[in-house]
Amino acid sequence: MTDGTPRTAGPPEPAAPAEKSAAPAETPTELTSLERAALYRSLGNPLRRRILDYLGRHGEANSTVLARELGESSGTTSYHLRKLAEQKLIEEIPEKSRGRERWWRGLPFSHTTPDPATMTPEEYVAAEHLALLKIEVDTRLFRRAHQEYRGPQGWAQVQRTGTWMTQTDLHEFVRAYQELLDRYSHPDDAVPEGARRVNLRFYAAPDPVGEWEGEPTGP
Repeated sequence: MTDGTPRTAGPPEPAAPAEKSAAPAETPTELTSLERAALYRSLGNPLRRRILDYLGRHGEANSTVLARELGESSGTTSYHLRKLAEQKLIEEIPEKSRGRERWWRGLPFSHTTPDPATMTPEEYVAAEHLALLKIEVDTRLFRRAHQEYRGPQGWAQVQRTGTWMTQTDLHEFVRAYQELLDRYSHPDDAVPEGARRVNLRFYAAPDPVGEWEGEPTGP
């Protein structure tokens, strides 16, 4: 999920219709502002996040397995599984489901959060809540990467840099970055021996507009 953190100075004025998003990745669809707000609330729900994380790591589960692993009742996990399925974040595995025992797996999903200035107040609040949760997760991950760094040949890698780019350069770089991810990633059903799940994050933020060593910086 590609997104930014909404400004914290308060929600914007009511916005125009939604920008285009893609979910799942293979079949782009246009989400309304209400649908995006519901999506952000789902992704910001602690239990649903844990369910999605479990499915991402283990591939599949039913409500009983999730209840045992997450310390919840099967009725609770079953309810949240149905809600996640409604938003096409997961799907039922029909060949494994029998009667009331329903098995689920995660779905490929891609979504680009629109400019916060275009959001309705309801959508903005939901997006801001989700963004703050993800900042907490990413901060812990950043600390782990530093703590577990064992040199350039280790599993944990940290890269930080600053350079000059035009906006076109930056957009082309982001596209190339996605192509690299696609090139070196393995699908869940074709994981080679010795592979581990790797958490990757990419951020790009320009320096503030102003003067830099006496030179003007762009608009």
